[in-house]
Amino acid sequence: MKFLDEAKVYIRSGDGGAGAVSFRREKFIEFGGPDGGDGGRGGDVWVEAVNGLNTLIDFRYQQHFKAKTGTHGMGRNRTGAKGADVTLKVPVGTQIFEEDNETLIVDMVEEGQRYRLAAGGNGGFGNAHFKSSTNQAPNWANPGLEGEEKTIWLRLKLIADAGLVGLPNAGKSTFLAACTRARPKIANYPFTTLHPNLGVATVDEQEFIIADIPGLIEGAHEGIGIGDRFLGHVERTRVLLHLVSAQEEDVAKAYTTVRHELDAYGGGLEEKPQIVALSQIDVLDDEELKAKSKALAKACGTPPLLLSAVTNRGMTEALRALRGVIVAAKSGEENA
Repeated sequence: MKFLDEAKVYIRSGDGGAGAVSFRREKFIEFGGPDGGDGGRGGDVWVEAVNGLNTLIDFRYQQHFKAKTGTHGMGRNRTGAKGADVTLKVPVGTQIFEEDNETLIVDMVEEGQRYRLAAGGNGGFGNAHFKSSTNQAPNWANPGLEGEEKTIWLRLKLIADAGLVGLPNAGKSTFLAACTRARPKIANYPFTTLHPNLGVATVDEQEFIIADIPGLIEGAHEGIGIGDRFLGHVERTRVLLHLVSAQEEDVAKAYTTVRHELDAYGGGLEEKPQIVALSQIDVLDDEELKAKSKALAKACGTPPLLLSAVTNRGMTEALRALRGVIVAAKSGEENA
């Protein structure tokens, strides 16, 4: 399944059914009077967050969604049936924007959450609605009201507890594959990861979700490389794990490059708790490891974690550090 995190969709709710013009005609009833029923209401357009989806790929193959028109009213005071609704099923974490792609309509953050994007038109009144003492045989009825139509944007921001950031080839995909059952593509060239990946990590019998996004390079906020378009997928995380490869000649510069891109992107990422780790340490001897660890600590202001996903060194400590921040954040949200 291909990953798609943005889609443009046209929606239209149903028109209301027209009211009926009808008169009662029965044997032995001399003055039957009007009996035209009202039209049915048009169908609504809904959006619903469902489990089991993590991409908007379905909206690549269908971009138009139209609800049904309400049934017209009929004689014998029969009201028309309501038009069938149409529901857009989206992954949890999808944001719905107006056509300008800036005005937020709704943020679908909980499974089962529903929101009406467009209401169906009301049905028209039949002629029975207009009868009165002075007009006992009205011969007109109202048409149904038109439904709403609009173009909207769907933008997916994956919901995860922890996010992995770093330069290309910092070991993010290897880390995810080592601690979860996710199987991202791993290779020795930049931008191996072309779209975000999710995995469920377990430590001390507690689970949390980790999101791995494509690597950032200098100028990503200006669109260089893959750019920063995937940073939205770590906006909702509670903590970031910033991986700096031990194979970098200047680990301090590697750290500050990514830090600058996070600050330039905004979205709250610059204030998010961050754990820094020196990854791929299995390629260094003890003297080089000590020197690069010291340089990285000076750049980030705290001693970095030392880990190697290949040899499993430091992995448990990293997961426990992530879990500690996540648990603290969750308890703070519950007490708020």
